[in-house]
Amino acid sequence: MPQAADTPPIYHAPSERAGPWWRVHRVEDTVLSLVLATMVLLPVLEIVLRSTLSIGVANAAALVQHGVLLVGMLGAAVAAREGRLLSIAGLGRWLPERLHWVHRAAAGGLAMAVTGVLASAAWDFVAVEREGGNLLAYGVPVWWVEAVMPAGFALIALRLWIRSGERFADRALSLAVAAGLLGVATLSSTATPVVALLALAVLLGAPVFVVLGGVALLLFAGDDLPLAAIPLNHYQLTVNPSLPAIPLFTLAGYFLAEGGAPARLIRVFRALFGRFRGGAALVTVLLTAFFTSFTGASGVTILALGGLLMPLLQGVRYPARAGIGLITSGCSLGVLIPPALPLILYAIIARQPIETMLLAAVVPAAVMTTMLVLLGIWRQPKDTAPTPFDAAEAFAALKAAKWELAIPLVTFGGLASGLVTPTETAALTALYAFIVEVLIYRDLSLTRDVPRVMAECGLLVGGIILILGMALGFTNYLIDAQIADQVSEWVQASIASPWVFLLALNGLLLLVGAFMDIYSAIIVVTPLIVPIGLAFGIHPVHLGVIFLANMELGFLTPPVGMNLFFASYRFGKPIGEVARAVLPALAVLAVGVLLITYIPAFSMWLPGVLLR
Repeated sequence: MPQAADTPPIYHAPSERAGPWWRVHRVEDTVLSLVLATMVLLPVLEIVLRSTLSIGVANAAALVQHGVLLVGMLGAAVAAREGRLLSIAGLGRWLPERLHWVHRAAAGGLAMAVTGVLASAAWDFVAVEREGGNLLAYGVPVWWVEAVMPAGFALIALRLWIRSGERFADRALSLAVAAGLLGVATLSSTATPVVALLALAVLLGAPVFVVLGGVALLLFAGDDLPLAAIPLNHYQLTVNPSLPAIPLFTLAGYFLAEGGAPARLIRVFRALFGRFRGGAALVTVLLTAFFTSFTGASGVTILALGGLLMPLLQGVRYPARAGIGLITSGCSLGVLIPPALPLILYAIIARQPIETMLLAAVVPAAVMTTMLVLLGIWRQPKDTAPTPFDAAEAFAALKAAKWELAIPLVTFGGLASGLVTPTETAALTALYAFIVEVLIYRDLSLTRDVPRVMAECGLLVGGIILILGMALGFTNYLIDAQIADQVSEWVQASIASPWVFLLALNGLLLLVGAFMDIYSAIIVVTPLIVPIGLAFGIHPVHLGVIFLANMELGFLTPPVGMNLFFASYRFGKPIGEVARAVLPALAVLAVGVLLITYIPAFSMWLPGVLLR
């Protein structure tokens, strides 16, 4: 799972004015911010023109969709520059200090080899597209934008090599490892040696996209299929009409988390619920879940809110270990709270309406949240003196946070109205968050803070989209090879009862959630389980809620749950101590998953009522 202990602070700061490349880095961050800003403004302009003049912006949707491709590749290149590509928590952290240079060089070499081949395959894809002569908008050829793929992969490969070591000898070893992997892949008559090297890359902490991309390259090459199909799949994913909602909602979450919203919302909940025993636990769970639902990254929430919420819990004498467990587990709940990015991605992959998927998650999210809140209340000391209710303080807190409290109305109002698309809703939410934090509260400086926050958002989104593109290439191979059909037939022949299937599915998904990041898991696993679920009479929407609920547990599952590493980094505690802290929450949430699994009405009732 993602490494946290070696990760720099979550809010990325543009490269300081030091070294020969600082101007290039500054240009990268600026371009990334401008593309994101364009993706926000075009849908909003479309809404305004459509509602006032009954006209639209020519090719606006295509421009926004291709903006996702630009953000994805440029953001991934920035993530590679900063050493922030999502990676597996490998053996490197347990190696002796004197051997760290070896594992860095080896992991960097393996990653560079795979990324270099992807750059070559992307170039072949762009060459074919150039011959087609298709235009994007205003006379601009599509291949001009698509050319960001080979350029991006090449830049990522270069930066992986640069970061593979500090000394010339380290980087020379990295080049030797890369050449060795390419040589083995070319000369070997079987795939076994290459698979072994990719497994080694996993253990050494190579980026997740390298492993998925390497396996996809191996499978395509083994069947003599063109490798250009992998960048083609990446391109088709990024220009999906619904995908722009992911970076736009993420941007809204980053504006809120980096501004003063956390402190103001904590003040509101403390004023309203501080008089109740367990009020601090309620505030912690609701806020962590809320921010994760927008940022799409529970690690961001842990790092951003952990320092604010822990003093709140300690103020009511909440046990330190229980407090760490509550914050860590509360951040995982955002996966099921609209407009959570995994909900949108699952809807895209399972080919279900996004509105239906978002509504289906409301009641299950409420069930899981309520159970965790009750656990938090139970673990708070019983003799805690409640904070007397102060009506004046409550009114002042509500008044101070009124603009941020209205954000759910903007989001859900847009989705429920049917007048705007999910992408336009996401753009409105991002613009609203920008106006609130920059122009109304002025917590963020337009020139100093906004480019930094947007670059950080692009970095995160780029890393995720890179993983999604590689995972889609792997998944499409499984589908074309009819492996999904074979798995479905085997499961139906082995399991007769839908109840038994659901129990087995929960066990499988728990393991998937512990060992895979949620985005690649959605891409890879969803096409495999949806046909099986249909065969057992399970609606894909209900199946999606079960899937994502299990992913929440995976974030907390020792020893490799992602939130464990981020909490260990944020609170300065050993992984083992954090794992023990989340065990009660893990047990309670597991009961919630079973309730969601075996009571379909939790998922299907609300969409049935509101979307008739």
